[in-house]
Amino acid sequence: MADRGGRLIRSALAGPLLAALAAAGGGWTTGSAATLGSGAPPASELPSRLAAPPPRLAAPPPRFAAPPSDTLQRPTPYPVEPSREFLKAIDSRTRTLSGRPGRSYWQQWTDYRLTATIRPAERRLYGRGSITYHNRSPDSLSALYLHLMQNVHATGAVRNRPQPVTGGMVLSRVSAGSLDLAPSTAEDPTGYAIAGTLLRIVPAEPLAPGDSAIIELDWSFTIPKNGAGNRMGWDGDDLLFIAYWYPQMAVYDDVVGWQIDPFLGAAELYAGFGSYDLTVEIPSGWIVLASGRLANAEEVLDPAALRRLRQAEASDSVVHVISETDLASGRTTRAGGRLAWRFRADTARDVAFSATRGSLWDAVRTPVGDRDGDGRTDHARVDAVYRPAAPRWANAARYGRHAIDFFSRYLALPYPWDQMSLIEGGGIIGGGMEFPMMTLMGSYNARSDSALYYVTAHELGHMWLPMIVASDERRHAWMDEGMTSFNENQARKEFFPGQNSEDSDRQAYLEVARAGEEGEIMRWTDHHYPGRARTASYSKPSAVHTALQGLLGEEAFLAAYREYVRRWAFRHPTPWDFFHTIEDVTGLDLDWFWRAWYYETWTLDQAVREVRSAGSGGAEIVIEDLGRVPMPAIVRVTREDGEVFSMEVPVQTWLAGQTAAVLTAPEGSPVVRVEIDPQQLFPDVDRTNNVWQATGPTGHRQPTGGEPTTREGRAP
Repeated sequence: MADRGGRLIRSALAGPLLAALAAAGGGWTTGSAATLGSGAPPASELPSRLAAPPPRLAAPPPRFAAPPSDTLQRPTPYPVEPSREFLKAIDSRTRTLSGRPGRSYWQQWTDYRLTATIRPAERRLYGRGSITYHNRSPDSLSALYLHLMQNVHATGAVRNRPQPVTGGMVLSRVSAGSLDLAPSTAEDPTGYAIAGTLLRIVPAEPLAPGDSAIIELDWSFTIPKNGAGNRMGWDGDDLLFIAYWYPQMAVYDDVVGWQIDPFLGAAELYAGFGSYDLTVEIPSGWIVLASGRLANAEEVLDPAALRRLRQAEASDSVVHVISETDLASGRTTRAGGRLAWRFRADTARDVAFSATRGSLWDAVRTPVGDRDGDGRTDHARVDAVYRPAAPRWANAARYGRHAIDFFSRYLALPYPWDQMSLIEGGGIIGGGMEFPMMTLMGSYNARSDSALYYVTAHELGHMWLPMIVASDERRHAWMDEGMTSFNENQARKEFFPGQNSEDSDRQAYLEVARAGEEGEIMRWTDHHYPGRARTASYSKPSAVHTALQGLLGEEAFLAAYREYVRRWAFRHPTPWDFFHTIEDVTGLDLDWFWRAWYYETWTLDQAVREVRSAGSGGAEIVIEDLGRVPMPAIVRVTREDGEVFSMEVPVQTWLAGQTAAVLTAPEGSPVVRVEIDPQQLFPDVDRTNNVWQATGPTGHRQPTGGEPTTREGRAP
């Protein structure tokens, strides 16, 4: 990366790699065009995309000089520097330049005991909580911070998207260390203060390293119809989905300290890990599912429903735990005035729950791999809870079964919890929203069965990112949304064989890029210009992830990606931990890639400018780089006799400041077609100039793929 304070960080700028060009068989020319040699092997002998990285990505020397400014024809990526806070974490040995957690890495832990009393007729929640916060940091904490995210619905709250106004969260009691606290004052800061969605508690004494604090709170709020940006709420008189509902400890980490960015309605969570002991009190007849294992099923479920639930936990076929017959008879729960549903969750970063009295409940087990190393396959239960008015959901349990199984295999990390619940929330949400061990998704009545699979795979993919690899969603949404969009596409390829699943994200990004309306991926999520956060968080990072896979080769990419997941499972990675891990595993300096794609809004546009005869069937192929993103140009050449072979312009050519390169095809049958990136590995904004083809009986040649171009130097 960058050299700062005497620390050796790899060079960001891959300069003019004359040695690499020479190794490719060519020389260096003056002006703006580099000439690359001939002797290209047939396609059958080229390195497979499933093999180790091809020679063009050989690691450059540790440092080299930038090309002279008078030879530059284009801007070149400059060094990627981690944040000042990250560099301090390196000094403190909690982070490393290899991407591994440092030997002194630490993170906080919280034990929650929460009770939610629901009064459905009032649509109001009354909460009680005891929070034990463990200070595992080396720092004394003079103040503690909690999120009160329901305050995004308070009158006068600062918001970046429309929200219903319900009054927000009303705190009726705050205590620390068994002492009830009063609001802080200028004269006496001890106590508590509320600012928007943040609660600050100043204890009588700072919380020392290794010590813990017990915070107790009582609160209540009116449940909004579509709350927290359509991530929770109610629909009709038979469905509640409760999230963003309790005072939650803010994250104090080794990089930024207290991360107390307010919840404005758009950007999601940055949450620490802990244990949850949750009780939900609600009238009988309401079925409750939550983040965590139901600890008292015998006390709350109808005996027949309980038998079917246990059957589902050992079944590879979907079992109807609650059917329409059960709903009609009212035999879903134990009888009584009110029931207390108790759930336990460990090593989770949040808790949510649903309550329904009009939903069907399907369940099935899914394989997750070997969790405990005993050589046997472990399983988790997948629940699909949906109302009869959402018929597409009859397939949801099967979709969820495949997704959990697939991601456990693809990311080489078994799903760690006992169950996963899919909740149909038509009228609350249109798409989907993830929580640990739970997801809320729309009915998808107006969409297709395949669309319901897509959203299911996406939301269940979030169980790994960010529920296990717990990045900061509030600042870097791309680290979970973009990567999960990419992971979703991999699941879609297995579930729908032959589908070009990556193309939808690629085209969504390219449409915005062509319009010049994208924002930088690395811009903090809540700081994007209106309408630009989605592309920067979802489609572009997904497309760039696909490009990274194409650049490295599938095998090398997957090894590095899985290592990132392994290193940072149940930890808090930053973007630089991801960048460093990929470089560490592959042995490559990819600063040019990170800078061009993640920090800038540059675009990729490679073109076949000209193909000219070199005698005896040989040809000189002029490849032009019209964009600003440097990427290797993978060129497929077809001869008149049917021979097909590939050539490449290495990325070092563009990093040296050139805008054009000449590939020399050896003598042989005439060249009749040239195509850049035939597998569409990279998101090129203009593919109309990627193909040149000979046409006509005289062998006259012209570009194909769109309107004929009149660019100087190309055949008309």
